[in-house]
Amino acid sequence: MTTLPGLPATPADHDDCRRVVRTVEIIGVRWTGAILLAAARGARRFRDYRAMVPGISDPQLSLRLKDLQTRGLIARTVIPSTPVQITYALTPDGVELITALQPLSHWSRRHPPEEKG
Repeated sequence: MTTLPGLPATPADHDDCRRVVRTVEIIGVRWTGAILLAAARGARRFRDYRAMVPGISDPQLSLRLKDLQTRGLIARTVIPSTPVQITYALTPDGVELITALQPLSHWSRRHPPEEKG
């Protein structure tokens, strides 16, 4: 049996598989990856996310941001001003997840999806 560099020679156990499935379920929800990427590229306010994630509706963006907050990947900050400002930024866990996803992003640039039709 050969293993990939940096990976242990032991097979994945049940807990390893469960953790990977849970992570894929988080990032696999429509728009979530794009929202995290927008946060990593400097989006702060709701309108910034909307501009950086083409095609997302306001209700869907609001729902995804709330979910990412619940999961501890995005922090929501209310700035008391007139009018009140609300910003969203990656938490340390969100930064760690984006860092882990960067190789996938690089891979996707080298292997674009084939056009169907």
